[in-house]
Amino acid sequence: MTGDLFAADESNTALSPEEQLDLIPSLSTRAELNAAERANIHAARVWAMRPRTLKRSDLLTDAFARELHQRMFNQTWRWAGRYRKTEKNLGWEVARITEGVRNAFDDARAWMEFSTFPLHEAAVRLHHRLVVIHPWPNGNGRHSRLIADLIIAASKGEDLTWGSRGNLVAIGDARRRYLEAIQQADAGNLAPLLAFAQS
Repeated sequence: MTGDLFAADESNTALSPEEQLDLIPSLSTRAELNAAERANIHAARVWAMRPRTLKRSDLLTDAFARELHQRMFNQTWRWAGRYRKTEKNLGWEVARITEGVRNAFDDARAWMEFSTFPLHEAAVRLHHRLVVIHPWPNGNGRHSRLIADLIIAASKGEDLTWGSRGNLVAIGDARRRYLEAIQQADAGNLAPLLAFAQS
């Protein structure tokens, strides 16, 4: 995709002018930005999936979430690892983000400790909670999917495939099905999102 780097499309959260100024590399198109982010995220995923990282006792904390987001986007955005400071048309109010993320991870730790939900459901529930809170200026879906993947990997469960590993950033069928499943989870029906994550 060529054209304006910050042109609005359904696959990305709109960035404020202040957030746009924090782009690290010199890029001119959305395709270049997507490629730079993809490389950055791949390096973070390799780090996150190392046995040493998976054994960390703080995987389900907002401190780890910030560290992971920072590693995922530290080569593309100066605000990597910092919760958003601007209101969006989705997500929680800025003043409630820290509380919301901490509560989400507290709940997830309890789910895991007491086997409240099966492993994959607990991971997908946390993913959805984080997407609803929308703590970052951008990268919320990618970050929360990696968090879910880490929960599964740390527990030695079968990997989530997130729609057979389709491209969930680019506009297309996989992205459409993912967003529809998120909307159904927003309405209280987690089953389609869980099915998508395992398909």
